[in-house]
Amino acid sequence: MLLQKVRFRGHPLITATHETTLEITTDESLTERGDCIVGVCASSGCAGLSPELKRAIARDGSRVNVRLMAGGHAFLIRARGDDRLTLTDTNDIVIRKSGYVCGRTLAVMANASAADMPRDMVKFLREKGAEGTLEIEVCLG
Repeated sequence: MLLQKVRFRGHPLITATHETTLEITTDESLTERGDCIVGVCASSGCAGLSPELKRAIARDGSRVNVRLMAGGHAFLIRARGDDRLTLTDTNDIVIRKSGYVCGRTLAVMANASAADMPRDMVKFLREKGAEGTLEIEVCLG
């Protein structure tokens, strides 16, 4: 099992209403159209993850558990790795319910998206200065 943490901040325009994806970004702001974005000012995009973690994620059959934690709230997403993943984007980390893959994609076939987050957690992340952590755990096999 491999584990890595990525820190991020909330933003007043977070809505977390996207039905198929969830994203954090290193960008400092977002627009109202960014309904999948749940955190900004992330400490890393996909490219900045450890080489060991990226190798493990980019294997068919790997299981990826993503835990968001903020303000005493926790939200777990279970997803899959894929050998098509490149994990090359320097700004974004995206978890998808679908099998779509691009450089921003961390994991596919997820059991949840931004719209499934607890609304109390989303409310906390809209507060100025709110901080959160994304924990990425990969299990092989």
